[in-house]
Amino acid sequence: MTSLPSPVPDVCVRVLMSIGACGPYAHVVAHFEPPGPGGAFELVSVAPETQLPAEYLPALRAGLLEGLDGVAAAVLITAGSFSEVDSSEYGYRIAGRQAGRAALIASGLLPPEEAESLRWARWPGRPA
Repeated sequence: MTSLPSPVPDVCVRVLMSIGACGPYAHVVAHFEPPGPGGAFELVSVAPETQLPAEYLPALRAGLLEGLDGVAAAVLITAGSFSEVDSSEYGYRIAGRQAGRAALIASGLLPPEEAESLRWARWPGRPA
């Protein structure tokens, strides 16, 4: 199994879709690190429940696993926000997928051109 080769701090994803009057909303800030001993995927959230309710973490985790595409990483969620009206598991799954892809691009495991496909993700050093 491939592991994330270097840390990728401050990946911010804010999903804002307007479908009719409302749409999926999700916002997370994540730090990615190479995995610890054993090389497995790990997800820890220190974001307060008032910023990121625990009910969205399973969808976020699933999206991160999709986005990382088999690359092992330790992921720390440091912040987030949600909308009582527009947030959904779907939105957090998209956010996780985009955050995982961003970490792969930032660490050099995917080519910089892939950044064009990440509509909602931002990170330090993101290719223009």
